[in-house]
Amino acid sequence: METVPILPPPATESPTPWNWARKNLFSTWYNSILTVVCLIIAFQTIKGIIVWATTKAQWHVLEANLPLFFAGRFPSESYWRLWIVTAIIALLGGLTWGNIQRQERLWNPPLLILIGAAVVGAVISPIDLTSRLYLLGIIIAAAASYAIGRQIHPKIRDWMPAVWALSFPIILWLIKGGLGLAEVSTNDWGGLVLTLFLAVISIVLSFPLGVLLALGRQSSLPVVRLLSTLYIEIIRGLPLIGILFLGQVMLQLFLPPEYPKLDRVIRAIAGLTLFSAAYLAENVRGGLQAVPRGQIEAARSIGLNTPLLTILIVLPQALRIVIPAIGGQFIGLFMDTSLLSLFGMLELIGISRAVLANPSYIGRYAEVYIFVGIIYWIFCYSMSLASRKIERTLGVGQR
Repeated sequence: METVPILPPPATESPTPWNWARKNLFSTWYNSILTVVCLIIAFQTIKGIIVWATTKAQWHVLEANLPLFFAGRFPSESYWRLWIVTAIIALLGGLTWGNIQRQERLWNPPLLILIGAAVVGAVISPIDLTSRLYLLGIIIAAAASYAIGRQIHPKIRDWMPAVWALSFPIILWLIKGGLGLAEVSTNDWGGLVLTLFLAVISIVLSFPLGVLLALGRQSSLPVVRLLSTLYIEIIRGLPLIGILFLGQVMLQLFLPPEYPKLDRVIRAIAGLTLFSAAYLAENVRGGLQAVPRGQIEAARSIGLNTPLLTILIVLPQALRIVIPAIGGQFIGLFMDTSLLSLFGMLELIGISRAVLANPSYIGRYAEVYIFVGIIYWIFCYSMSLASRKIERTLGVGQR
């Protein structure tokens, strides 16, 4: 019998940068030309940006108006309240993230780079010395709470939503005032503080409303199903700018003269919540339809009634399926707060327009909007990272 010769294993190249570039960037003559052209364009673009940022840009517009971008017209003597709010959020965020990351390395390179960048940014930021110390203290406290969060029992994670919920009245009391603190009118809220307040409250309120609408549209009760469907289809057929216009301008015209005027922040939150809930309901409904029918029949066979079946079996699976869509919806809602600048609300974009209206800063559009764009990107990318982490934790797309 003829023996089969034993062949040596195929030769492999060492994974050096040059071998990777030759395989991926210069594998053919046309790939080589395309790579060179792209490198030239990228080099010229980056060079132009660096030259503009270091020689032509006038960054003093940011340094002079930094408090406005972050706090609007919030009284400067009450800034300490905003620092306490930031510290509360940083501590709770660190505990939550540390408890989620229990299975990974304590100080992994990306986290160390992030902390280092935050420290460097706090040191070189164009703010007064007291504010720099506050910022450094908050960064250190967040890092410490992250380390503590990795040590506490995993079941503590189940209580974190309740802790976050309990912290909200304290945060609102510090920002709004009252009960011993000087009250700050919502007309003085602005900048990043107002943007975050509008986005967070709208997200918290729109999520349960959207879930209820999705369940209502799937309901076996004709009246509930019809009302939910009408609401979703009517709201989704209207632009957000129209809904905000109705809330900010037209609503008071339909109310009796003796009726107290609703706060404009409440009206803005109502508009954002009602609009986002309709789209969120359709995302959740897609998840409800993806739950296997056998799961529902098996739950009924063991005697679960409809409320328990929905809460314990159907809804958790449906929400797990649509985590990416829900994350995208929340990011969109955060960016939609910028539309309120059209109605005179001085959130981030509104503050930017107010700063650019100052004769001393006319024409400084690039500097201002690059800075605001970076702020939006930081928060949106953080929300995206959190969404992807939840997906990995729950095994979305893996099992």
